[in-house]
Amino acid sequence: MHIPVIVDAIRSPMARARPDGALAAVHPVDLLSQVLEHLVARNRLDPGTVDDVICGCVSQSGEQAGTPGRMAWLAAGLPAHVPSTTIDRKCGSSQQAVHFAAQAIMAGTQDIVIACGVESMSRVPMGSSRMGQNVTGPRFDAHHAPGLVGQGVSADLVAAKWGLDRAALDTYAARSHQRAHAAQSTGGFEREIVGISTPAGPVTRDETIRANTTVERLAGLKAVFESEELSARFPQIEWATTAGNASQMTDGASAMLIMNEQRALQLGLRPRARFVAFDVVGDDPLYMLTAPIPATQRVLAKAKMSLDDIDHYEINEAFASVPLAWQQALKADGERLNPRGGAIALGHPLGASGIRLMTTMLHALEDNGQRYGLQSMCEAGGMANATIIERL
Repeated sequence: MHIPVIVDAIRSPMARARPDGALAAVHPVDLLSQVLEHLVARNRLDPGTVDDVICGCVSQSGEQAGTPGRMAWLAAGLPAHVPSTTIDRKCGSSQQAVHFAAQAIMAGTQDIVIACGVESMSRVPMGSSRMGQNVTGPRFDAHHAPGLVGQGVSADLVAAKWGLDRAALDTYAARSHQRAHAAQSTGGFEREIVGISTPAGPVTRDETIRANTTVERLAGLKAVFESEELSARFPQIEWATTAGNASQMTDGASAMLIMNEQRALQLGLRPRARFVAFDVVGDDPLYMLTAPIPATQRVLAKAKMSLDDIDHYEINEAFASVPLAWQQALKADGERLNPRGGAIALGHPLGASGIRLMTTMLHALEDNGQRYGLQSMCEAGGMANATIIERL
């Protein structure tokens, strides 16, 4: 039987995407290569036995244009015969890399696959790969007139549709920082983070968490997507999305070792989790951020489970309205939703975020003696991946 299992999952610290950010001086290839080095070394894995390296990366331009997983593998001095490919499913890119890795093992074509992701948003700005071009085209615009809006506007559309006011969004955002700070303070992230060498010295902790964030401070921030044109087009919007209740632009990398269970046991490696079910689905491209709702419904149906069976939910905090709408639509328990904080506090290095979330979820399941975790991420264009894992 070809059963894929997670043997290890790690990530870099999360760093603010700005010139003085902790990882801004590190080339994205060098950032990912250090994470890959750690993954291979700590599992005492013969790197020559790896069948493929599948890397999530969204802005594949500039320093991230050269098949970053391949470049990072070689930069780490690892065997040249191991190939790599790059996945772009927007915010879910590395979660999709995990799915492809698991599917290859299930098909019996590969036994050892590394799924990974990287995004240096300080060095390769979000959207730079578009080169200022219209990426939809006239045929799309004809079908979806008057066309897409930016994701921030979609976040406000979602908030309006689910009746989420500014206070609800800011309360959620403050809670994200509080939960992430609590996890950091009690060592909850220590096992999943590997240190990164930089010209200024090693970076070992997330620098994005703001322990002093309060609802009152967030309330003073300006709604950033409001305009007269959009207000006329969408009169239902109250314009509540701010820099404080949206995910932080971040530099980071993550990696996961996925193996055929029998091969892992032969090598004396302990399987830490198995895949129960996974899915990917599209939804309304105007609202764009709502696909985690049907993706969750579909993956639960595949697994023959209910949301009550799940101990831990990771729903990417691209904007506060996303997990709140998901929670409301599915009547989910807020205590199980992103219990160690999310992208509002930890940041969202696009191509790395899928595995970052799953890494945090796996370690939380282990620390809390829990069994099942469910993860879903909204993705540009109105898509979402969903994954259910079982801790072993």
